[in-house]
Amino acid sequence: MTGRVAEREVAVDGTRVLARTTGGEGVPTLFVHGHPTHSEEWIPFLRRIDGPALAPDLPGWGRSERPDTAGFDYSMGGLGRFLERFLDQAEVGDYKLVCHDWGAVGLIAAQAHPERVRRLVVLNAVPLLPGYRWHWIARYFWRVRGAGEAFNLAATKPALRLLSRQATTQPGPLTADFLDMVWRGRRPGTWPEALALYRSADPAALEAAGARLGELRCPALVLWGAADSYIPARFGRAYAERLPNSELVELADAAHWPWIDRPDVVDRVCDFLAE
Repeated sequence: MTGRVAEREVAVDGTRVLARTTGGEGVPTLFVHGHPTHSEEWIPFLRRIDGPALAPDLPGWGRSERPDTAGFDYSMGGLGRFLERFLDQAEVGDYKLVCHDWGAVGLIAAQAHPERVRRLVVLNAVPLLPGYRWHWIARYFWRVRGAGEAFNLAATKPALRLLSRQATTQPGPLTADFLDMVWRGRRPGTWPEALALYRSADPAALEAAGARLGELRCPALVLWGAADSYIPARFGRAYAERLPNSELVELADAAHWPWIDRPDVVDRVCDFLAE
C-alpha cells in the first residue's frame, strides 16, 4: 500500500511550520531533512510508506516561516529542541525517525526522550560523533563570517548544478528534477539561518550533541552512501557502533543522497520501518 501525500501547517511557538504528511494507522514516522534541501526530498519515501508520516520543513528552510536570527535559535541544539516542541504540538507520542544530513537535529531531539523512538534510520547524517572535520564548503565558506554570506549571496542555479557533480556516483550532476526541488526551497540572499546552524557545530559541539546516542536502543538501520564526498563512510560505521541495536548497510555505488543513486534504498528503508 502507499499513502497519499498531503500538507498541513503546525504552529510551534508562533512559528508556522509546513509539513508533508501521510495518513494511516500505527506509529508515525518523522522524516527530518538536511541542508540545502527541505521536506520535498522525502516525497519518494512518503509515496511508498505504509502508515502515518510527517516531514516538516525546518524553520528557515522550504516553506516554513523564517523567524529572524536575532530572536530564534538556529543552532543545532535549538533546532533539536524545536523538533521536540513540533512533535508535541502535532500530538505525536512514540514515533519512528528517519534523518539525513542536518536531519541529525532529529537525533538531538530523540536523545531527549529515547524511549519514544521505536525505529531509527540514519542516512549519511552529520556526525554527532568525535573526529569529524567539515567538508570544504562548510570549512572555507559557511562556517567563516563574511565568506559564508558572500558565498550564499552569489549562489546561482548553474553553480548548484556544477557543485552537485560531487554529490552523486552517476556521470554528471544530480538530476534536473532534484536540483529544481532544492532551488525551490532555497532562501534568497545570505541565508543567515543556515549559516547560524553551521557555525554552531564545531567538532567538540558535534561530539557533545551525540553523547546520549547509546540510549537509543530501538532497532536502527544505518544506511550509508560510501562514496559520499562530504561525510566519509567511517562515520556511518561509527554511528552503527554507537547505536546498540543497529544494522549497517554501506553502498559503494551511492553518495550523499543514497536514494538518488540507488532508488531501491526507498524500499529498503520503508520495509525496515514496517517490520
